[in-house]
Amino acid sequence: MEKLTVALLAGGISSEREVSLNSGDQVYEALDKDKYDILRYDPKTDLPRLVQDADRIDIAMIILHGPYGEDGTVQGLLDLLHIPYQGSGVLGSSLAMNKAATKLMYEKAGIPVPDYRIFSRYDPIDVDACAEKLGSPLVVKPVVGGSSVGMSIVRSAADLQGAVEKAFEFDSAVMVEAYIEGVELTGGVVGNRELEAYPIIEIIPDDAHDFFDYEAKYTAGVTQEICPARIDEELTHKAQSYAKKAHRALFCRGYSRTDMILRDREMYVLETNTIPGMTATSLLPQAAQAAGVDFTSLLDKLIELGMEEQ
Repeated sequence: MEKLTVALLAGGISSEREVSLNSGDQVYEALDKDKYDILRYDPKTDLPRLVQDADRIDIAMIILHGPYGEDGTVQGLLDLLHIPYQGSGVLGSSLAMNKAATKLMYEKAGIPVPDYRIFSRYDPIDVDACAEKLGSPLVVKPVVGGSSVGMSIVRSAADLQGAVEKAFEFDSAVMVEAYIEGVELTGGVVGNRELEAYPIIEIIPDDAHDFFDYEAKYTAGVTQEICPARIDEELTHKAQSYAKKAHRALFCRGYSRTDMILRDREMYVLETNTIPGMTATSLLPQAAQAAGVDFTSLLDKLIELGMEEQ
């Protein structure tokens, strides 16, 4: 069988560059060298070379996180170059990256979400009104971004302004959202027209972390991840159903991972990742492993789905 030439894109210029480079290294090691010739590109420096090589590339593996990688920009370039790629296209990528757009699409699809408000840099923020409408504590985060960068949990009205200013360092709009204390869950799905839901993972940050923040995500030993989650069959089915609904509501392709929170048997969807972490121990590969799909086979499947959509 003739090998496919795979362009592996990792690095980039977002605040998640180091995570992307680490994921890219592990994806490179896991890809089957008997099936693929792998060309590596860092969009921070190598876009001219990618354009020059376009005619000999069969498919791209985009292992980028955050703006300028997960938001549809690189996907648009690859579309212009007629290079297939794994995962969502421009529309799905940009929708999922923008939390305000994501909420609107979830609500339209009947997916339950925590109550929220969106503020631009120039909007006055009435602290008392936020507390009255959304309760306390509050979650504050940039509208665009990933890996919980710039996110805070505010337990006192006096801390709200500082949390908003921190979020504005990463975007020109912020979301203030009702904080729901409960069990953190995440559900991965794989497929194009027919979706397969993987086992649900339960996420338990240690006592030093209020939520699954950047440090909790990427520091070994800080977070306990249980797969399958310790929830009953009914709740598992509900979480998997919401993961599929979210994927479809955002026009995703190939694969995605949707984060949820469970409180008193009520489930709320928080956000969807169109390029979830892709080290061998990341959440989606963990769920795939629990479903009997090893990391190399998962990458094969994503490449197959990317080629199928062209």
